[in-house]
Amino acid sequence: MTTTTAAPSTAGAHPTADPGRPRRRRVTLVLGLLALGTLVAFCTVGLTGNLEYALGLRLRKAAAMVVVGVAIAYSSVLFQTVTHNRILTPGIMGFDALYMLIQTLIVFFAGAMTLTGADPRLLFVVQAGAMIAFALALHRWLFDRHSRDLYVLVLVGVIFGTLFASMSSLAARLINPNDFVTLQDSFFAGFNSVDDQLLWASAVLLAALGGVGVRLFPRLDVVALGRDTAVGLGVDHRRVVHRSLMLVAVLVSVSTALVGPITFLGVLVANLARQLTGTFRHATVVPAAAAVSVITLAGGQLLLEQVFDMDTVLSVIINFVGGIYFIALLVRESTR
Repeated sequence: MTTTTAAPSTAGAHPTADPGRPRRRRVTLVLGLLALGTLVAFCTVGLTGNLEYALGLRLRKAAAMVVVGVAIAYSSVLFQTVTHNRILTPGIMGFDALYMLIQTLIVFFAGAMTLTGADPRLLFVVQAGAMIAFALALHRWLFDRHSRDLYVLVLVGVIFGTLFASMSSLAARLINPNDFVTLQDSFFAGFNSVDDQLLWASAVLLAALGGVGVRLFPRLDVVALGRDTAVGLGVDHRRVVHRSLMLVAVLVSVSTALVGPITFLGVLVANLARQLTGTFRHATVVPAAAAVSVITLAGGQLLLEQVFDMDTVLSVIINFVGGIYFIALLVRESTR
């Protein structure tokens, strides 16, 4: 690992050699200020009743948005880098489908009352643990033991995701219709009932993993150039990809278990961050993507509560906008 930092240092060691750096810093600063302003607006606009209680409730939801938004942005940027594909997100590996399968099996075998009355901490541990174990087992089976190509790992993840979704759909058809209504509500991400202890534990874990990931940024900049180029420049490509995928698995599992799946948020914020900053440097793209993610979540929740009067859920709005953006990306990539 002594040669892994040689290539990145030559690319950005001298500020004068990178005339676009001041602009990128300004863009990142503006996005950070917009994220902060959106959070303040969410916490204060339309605040009525017992102000202390209402503000505390909104602050908790705002903190959950920050944790989930940063985790999704972080994992999406890293996943797109190691797969060299801007239209993929970690959700394609089957995390969302496994989350829904776990929820469905709980209702199928124990009833909806068990799901709604279960200890949220126990449920979080079961869901996050199952998703992390699935990712680690899949990675060890294909990427470590058999030295398969990364795309084989992604393809097998897609297959397992389809299997989990099919099993979930079958079990959902066999449960009581009243239980299905309760189950369906759990399929959508929500910030209204996040447990305080789980929130702070997730925040601490996110901070720890974020610190580990920051050390990978220079090498990930080189990995983004392609495997052959990275190896030629002295980067241990396999080890960097391995560590990045482990970070992605934990971040996605924790954020999904905390609030539920948000399918298109990752592809939306990662690509917007690259377009706005005009760079692929992870030290810039990851903070920018995190800011865009927080803006999207807090702004969407603000619109949901103040404009739509809670007639829908936040993930529906994000998936609608993100789905349109995803289609636009596909069309643009196909025309190149």
